[in-house]
Amino acid sequence: MSSTKRSIYYGIILFGIISMLGDTIYEGARSVVPSYMETIGVSALIIGVVFGVGEFLGYALRIISGLLADITRAYWHLFIIGYVLLISVPLLGVVRVWYLVAALVIVERIAKALRSPSRDVLISIVSKGVGAGKAFGIHELLDQVGAIAGPALLALTLYLTLNDYSKAFTLLLIPYLALVTVVMLTYTRLKHYTEEYKFSSSLTAKPYPLPYTFKLYIIAVGLNTAGLIHVSLILYRLTGYLSHWVVPLLYLSAQAVDAIVAPIAGLLYDRYGRSILLVPFLLSILVSITAVIGGLTLLVVSIIVFGLVYGMQESIYRAAVSDITPIEKRGLAYGIFNTVYGLGLLAGGSLFGMFLSLGYTYTAIAYTLFVEVLAIMLLMKSIK
Repeated sequence: MSSTKRSIYYGIILFGIISMLGDTIYEGARSVVPSYMETIGVSALIIGVVFGVGEFLGYALRIISGLLADITRAYWHLFIIGYVLLISVPLLGVVRVWYLVAALVIVERIAKALRSPSRDVLISIVSKGVGAGKAFGIHELLDQVGAIAGPALLALTLYLTLNDYSKAFTLLLIPYLALVTVVMLTYTRLKHYTEEYKFSSSLTAKPYPLPYTFKLYIIAVGLNTAGLIHVSLILYRLTGYLSHWVVPLLYLSAQAVDAIVAPIAGLLYDRYGRSILLVPFLLSILVSITAVIGGLTLLVVSIIVFGLVYGMQESIYRAAVSDITPIEKRGLAYGIFNTVYGLGLLAGGSLFGMFLSLGYTYTAIAYTLFVEVLAIMLLMKSIK
C-alpha cells in the first residue's frame, strides 16, 4: 500500500473514531434519559414532545447547516463546534429539573444537525482515491461500535452505582475529553486536504424540478414516521417493568439489530428496488401497537422490531431519494427528506406521548392504523 493511501485510510479511521466516541456519549445518554426523566416525575407526554422536538431540529436544521457550510466553506469550524457542544450530555449529571434536562437533550440534537453535513463533506474529500463507499462503510462500522458501547457503559454504571444517574452521566466526561482530543488531532492532521481541494460553484446548477414521484414518497415517509412511536417512549414504558440498568441493554439490542439489518436491507434494496420499502412500513404498525398495548413481552418485541425498522430507515429510505431525484437536485431533495422525516418524528413523539399520558390505548391504535395504511398507499403509488 502506498504512503498516500495509508494517509487516506488514517484519515478515514480518525473520522470513524470521532463518530464512535460521539455515539458512545449521546447514544449512551439516549438509552437512559427517558428512564431518568421518569424518576424525576416527567410524564410520557413531555418525554415524547422533548424527544420529538429534538429529533425534528436534529434533521430539519441540516438544511441550514449544510447550506451554511457550502456558502462559507467553514466545514471544519462547523464540524468542531458540533462535537464540542456534546458537553451538553455530561452536563446532564448536574441538573435535576426537567426543563434543563429537556434543554440539554435538544442542544445535543442541534449539535448533531450542525456537524453532520460538514462531517460527510470532509469524509468525502479525505476519501478521494480509495472510494467514498468504502470510506463511509468503515465510518458506519465504527459509528455503530459506539452506539453499542454507550448503552453498555451506562447500563454497567447504573448497575454498579445502584441507579445513580448523576454518576452515569458524569462518567461520559471521559469519552467526551477523548473525543475533543481526537477532533483537534484530526483537524491538525487533515485540514490540508480541504485547503487543497478545488470546490466547484453550487450556484450554476440548472433549475430541474423535483419529480412528482419524489413528492409522493416524501409524504409517505412523513406519515410513516408520524405513525411510529418514538423509541424514548418504549424505554419510558420499560422502566416500569425492569431494573433501570437493564433498560439501556435493550436499547443496545435495538442498536445491534440496526447494525445487522442496515447492510442487509441495502443489498435487498439493490436487488428488489423500492418495493422492499413496504417491509419497514408494515413493521412500523407492529412496533407502535405492541408498545401502546404494553406488558413486558410486547415492549421487548416492540423495541427489537424498532431496531429492524430503524436499520432500514437509516439505509434504504435515503437510498430511495437518490433513485427518484436527479443529481442536480439531490442536495435539496435530501434537505427536504430530512425535514419531513424530522416533522414525522416530532408528530409521532408528541402524539404517542399524549396518548400514553391520557391512557388512550385504542385511539393510539386507530391512529397508527389510519396513518400507516395511508402511508403504505402513497408509497405503493410512488413505486408504480
